[in-house]
Amino acid sequence: MTTAAALRLEEILEKALAAKPGSRLLAGLGARVSVASALLPRAEPGEPLAILEPLDRLLAGGLPKGKLTELVGRRSSGRFAIALEALASATSSGEAAALVDLDGHLDPQGAAAAGVDLEKLLWVRPRRAREALASAEILLATGFALVVVDLGLFPRGARYLPDAVWVRLARAAQSRAAALLLLTPWRVSGIAAEIVLTAEHARSQWHGAGKTPPLLRGISSKLTLQKYGRLTPGNSKSLHLSFPGSAPTIPLFTTHNSQITTSS
Repeated sequence: MTTAAALRLEEILEKALAAKPGSRLLAGLGARVSVASALLPRAEPGEPLAILEPLDRLLAGGLPKGKLTELVGRRSSGRFAIALEALASATSSGEAAALVDLDGHLDPQGAAAAGVDLEKLLWVRPRRAREALASAEILLATGFALVVVDLGLFPRGARYLPDAVWVRLARAAQSRAAALLLLTPWRVSGIAAEIVLTAEHARSQWHGAGKTPPLLRGISSKLTLQKYGRLTPGNSKSLHLSFPGSAPTIPLFTTHNSQITTSS
């Protein structure tokens, strides 16, 4: 769009909004709508996004750009912790990231403690699965380098979405060379997902015995690569999150400063 056309469009919007008392949206020429790709530098399209060592090993380097990755896991499986690490990795390198949060799981203070730069994060809170996917498609088209879609534990309407919706979402990520991470309680994306991972229910690890109250030492889970392209490798990695000092007040899924060990 040329500068003259953009100014003309802005003028039309201002006149339309001026007719509605109390409306302040786009009031003044200084209020411009920008795309994320114009605000921050983008990484190379082929460069994967490194998240956590166990996951990066399964994915041969990290979360791929231009692909839809589906991470399936129920409550307390560690899937949201992985999403926070992905957001932290992207925003700490100067990329713009977006979280579409259907159930409102995000705790901004905990996310900041996990290394997420909140100034580079857009938080979207839709009401239904269809709204969540429409938001994700808009964000991908806008130019966000990473879009995480958390469908929560019981996504309303997700079972009845046609396969074409997921295929279109995957193509939107491909056309913008953006990383798309979909968090689901069960498989929903069908053939559209390039990568499918499953996360088992996390097991708590405690320290202490006898009359002394036990302290939470960490959690362990297992990530399994169910699909990669046309392959079904079935490779797994154990994920152990250890909390410094074994203090029970430390957030359960804060992995930024955690010690991580893996085993095949």
